[in-house]
Amino acid sequence: MHANTQAMPWDDDVVTLTVEVLRMLADPTRLRLAGLLLDDERSVSELAAALERPVPAVSQHLAKMRMARLVTTRRVGTSALYRVENGHVRQLVLDAVGHVEHLLDVVPAHHRAERRGGVRPA
Repeated sequence: MHANTQAMPWDDDVVTLTVEVLRMLADPTRLRLAGLLLDDERSVSELAAALERPVPAVSQHLAKMRMARLVTTRRVGTSALYRVENGHVRQLVLDAVGHVEHLLDVVPAHHRAERRGGVRPA
């Protein structure tokens, strides 16, 4: 067996922070929140209603996601509107869910939408 002389593709800081991002999205409520924020800005109360969860619980999840820089906010009057931080977060969520849809279904939901003439997520 030959020793691997090729350098690792990422340094320790990148690996550590990537694991933390994935760990943050490994919570069902936070993954659903990210999904709701892929294309639209929403308030905490809108998100809580959509998930049928209490506002304080949703607010706590959003605070964690904001600290992990998965979501960002924009103030409108006294309200804060949340959205995913950037296109990388959006693509991470879409790719993770798309991968699992492939594991669970012969024709995943994201392919059925494309066949119906809908727009396939980027």
